[in-house]
Amino acid sequence: MADNIGHPSGDHLMTERIFNQIAHRYDFLNRLLSLGLDQYWRKQAISFLPKSPNLKVLDIATGTADLALMMAQRHDHIERVVGVDIAKDMLQIGRRKVKEAGLCDKIHLDTGDALKLEFPNESFDAVTVAFGLRNMPNQAEAVREMRRVVKPGGRLIILEFSMPKHPIFRLIYLAYFRHILPVVGGLLSGHYQAYRYLNQSVEQFDSSVLNKMQAYPLSLGIATLYVSDSVA
Repeated sequence: MADNIGHPSGDHLMTERIFNQIAHRYDFLNRLLSLGLDQYWRKQAISFLPKSPNLKVLDIATGTADLALMMAQRHDHIERVVGVDIAKDMLQIGRRKVKEAGLCDKIHLDTGDALKLEFPNESFDAVTVAFGLRNMPNQAEAVREMRRVVKPGGRLIILEFSMPKHPIFRLIYLAYFRHILPVVGGLLSGHYQAYRYLNQSVEQFDSSVLNKMQAYPLSLGIATLYVSDSVA
């Protein structure tokens, strides 16, 4: 249930292996385990894209390109979306989806490391990440790289899971994440550990790296949207 699931240590090789293993069931399980909320969260994220014409957007941890496709399909002012991810099998599925949508001229997907983006300074009008930041081994460095490639006046948009603050809802949420989601995800994907990791990574995620960004809790705090201009 995310655009990326990794390893608690943030180890790139482990993250890549896990995502390649679950790629074949990834989109189906995202919808099922989030009860469809993942698409609603993505819609909220792209509503913060700059409104300027000929927009060039970088989507990091693009996975199977759900967010990249949604951006290109819903915003006519986007000229180009570049999606990068470390998991090749996820990207293969993403490329197939892009081709089926007839958007090969608008979306380009490639392997890429969020900590070492192979783009010049100030290359994009916006940078997006959906559910991938917590899996990166150095989250502060990842955010610095995002800021480096954003043009002056551009925008960072980061969507990530979070912990609900309401005590009763938090208990229900944790019970689902710790006990139900790993079992269902594991049975349907064949990889229990990948979904067992999800609740661990969410509980361990330190959002202080995003403390200079405006935070918008979604769905009672299950997810949080962080938005910042590049100058923040």
